[in-house]
Amino acid sequence: MHVVVPIDAEAFGFWLKGAFGAPTTSGTAPGPFTHEFRSGGWVLPSMAIEVAMPEVPRFAMYAGCVVDQLSFQVQRAGLLTATARLVAQGEALAATTGAGTPAALDLLRFGHFNGTVTRNGTALGNLVTAELTYANNLDRIETIRADGRIDGADPGMAALTGRMEVRFADQVLANQAIAGDPCEIELGWSLPSGESLTFTIHAVYLPRPRIEIPGPQGIQESFDWQAAVDPALGRMCTVTLVNERETF
Repeated sequence: MHVVVPIDAEAFGFWLKGAFGAPTTSGTAPGPFTHEFRSGGWVLPSMAIEVAMPEVPRFAMYAGCVVDQLSFQVQRAGLLTATARLVAQGEALAATTGAGTPAALDLLRFGHFNGTVTRNGTALGNLVTAELTYANNLDRIETIRADGRIDGADPGMAALTGRMEVRFADQVLANQAIAGDPCEIELGWSLPSGESLTFTIHAVYLPRPRIEIPGPQGIQESFDWQAAVDPALGRMCTVTLVNERETF
């Protein structure tokens, strides 16, 4: 199952928890609180998600949902959205809701216009678009059962990959790719009210690019990068979310 969700300062923390596991939270009431999510967690929470169509009526409850993949794209303008790919244990249909009346969350969306991208602490110029995909590579436990459900899904070897499209104005990234050295890439967004979201990818390796000359326009090059575990930190990435919410 695929779900497209807005990247905001409140509800997106639940999707981060599903992809990375429970965060480490610091701060005191009334806030703000800093939630740190780390890659490579072997204990991932499961969720129950209801898809409600009250006009039909049709209410589908998906139990035992685990986040297999979380991806998003960074560009020049617009609002940030992420795509979550889920593995669910089973589906139960009903004519009435089984979710009750959940409390509403404030929608504080991050936008592309208030985002920054840095490389080793320095602003990365000439960036056109960037993509990021974090995958838990879940191993489905497909045992024989009378109800037709799977037993569950175990986390596999996590992978963090992406793509960067840059204008060919200097050779900083090309030289790094040729040398085979890693770099730290940080994607960050902040709101005037103080909320922020930061993806820090600690060891990014770039492939040697193919530079094409398509026509009279400027030249662009693409890097399909791969992240590795930073030996000092013991993880591939750290996601830091700052908001007024105490727990997830």
